[in-house]
This record gives sequence, C-alpha cells and structure tokens, in this order.
Amino acid sequence: MLRKYNNSRSLEDNIKLGALTAMVAGLVNVASFLLFFSFTSNVTGYYAIMISELTKANLYQFAIVGLWIFAFFFGSFLSNFIVINYTEKNSYIAHATPIFLEILSLLFIGVYGNYFYTDTLIETEFLILLMLFAMGLQNGLTASISNFAVKTTHLTGATTDLAILLSMFTHKKYKHKKEVINRAKLLIAIFLCYMFGGFVGSVSYKYIGFSVFYIACGLLLLTLTYDLYKIYKVQVGTKNKKDFFDVKKLSECVE
Repeated sequence: MLRKYNNSRSLEDNIKLGALTAMVAGLVNVASFLLFFSFTSNVTGYYAIMISELTKANLYQFAIVGLWIFAFFFGSFLSNFIVINYTEKNSYIAHATPIFLEILSLLFIGVYGNYFYTDTLIETEFLILLMLFAMGLQNGLTASISNFAVKTTHLTGATTDLAILLSMFTHKKYKHKKEVINRAKLLIAIFLCYMFGGFVGSVSYKYIGFSVFYIACGLLLLTLTYDLYKIYKVQVGTKNKKDFFDVKKLSECVE
C-alpha cells in the first residue's frame, strides 16, 4: 500500500490504501462531531465560517478558524514535502512517515481526552486543530503517492466523480472501459469504508468516548505494518537481512 508511487501503483494498492484511510477519516469525523460538534475531515465549511466571523468583527474566532484551516493545509504540505524529497531514498519510510505522524496526533488526542481533558474552550480548539492536522497529513499522503487518485478525508469531490462515472456507464462507449470501471470501484470502496468508519465511530463513542481514537490508530498501524509484513516475507525468502528497509531492491520481489 505504501511502497509504490504514482503510476507504479495498481488498482488493488489504491483500493487497500483508500479503504483503510477512508475508515479512519469517517471515524475521526464522526467522533469530532459527537465530541465537539465540529467536522474535522475537511475544511470546506470553515472557509464560510471564517469569512462570517470576519464580517461580524469576531477577530478571535476568525483567527482560530484560520488556524484550523492552516493546520489542514500544513498537514497536506508536510506529507507531500516528505514524499517528494525522500521517496527516491526510501519510498516506504517516506510514505510511512506521514502516517506515523498521524498516529501520534490521534494517539495524543485519545490519551489527552481520557486523562486530562477538562472541557475548556482552548482545549477543544486545540484538539480540533490537531485532528485537522492529522486529516491533512492523511489526505496529502494518499493524494501524493496515488497521483491524486485517492483522497479519503472528504467525499464532496468523490460524490461528483462518482456521479459522472455512473452517467458514463449509460453510454455504450464507456460502460466496458477498464479505466472507468476501475475508478468506479475505487470510489465505491472509499464511500463504503468512510461510512463504515463513521458507523464504528458513532457506536464506539457511546461506550468508550475518547478511546475511539485508539481504533483509528489501530487502522493506521495496520496500514503501516501491511507493507512491513510483505517486505519481511521477501527478506526471509532472500535471507538478506541488510536489505530489510531497502525497498528499491525488495519491491521487485514483492507482488
């Protein structure tokens, strides 16, 4: 899921990555809504809120919402910065680093919420900022390594894309076209997994509260360890211990 880059990725690679990260996004978005009455997997609505607060001269609220938008922006920027500067050195580590940072962010939210959160405004604003940063990291990574084919933190563009694809299936020119079918499969997988993640987040929140973020961390750990397991299988097969993290050598042997 994380070893390959851009055009070298298969449909299966993108579906696996899209499915797992979409579940995380759906879970985090529902959890943030239940906890703070705020959505954190995208920033579309926050632009309207920011302008609204400015017109009402609520400068503090304007600044906070601006920081939230910047947190998502910076997360996406950081992911792509890491990918484009370090992929050639070691693609797995370059692609895994944003996921690792996302895990740390969501783990902090879970731990802080369970043991330290006192329901103050500044705490709430900071935790929302951290969730937006985490979602920016995720969306930036999936878009960067998939040549913009996989975006999993929001469904606005995906809804438009899916509607266009379904309309294309009504024309005989496109209904059997492989590229159109594959794109539809990917989008449907992202939709279903995003909604399933939201369902899991909603149900889990009733019983475990902030610990719901541990579930998101578990899904992200699965994303990380899947490729490590594949690499380990090759490493064991080749008996070449020193190449464990040399993904350029190992990836040729991994299906």
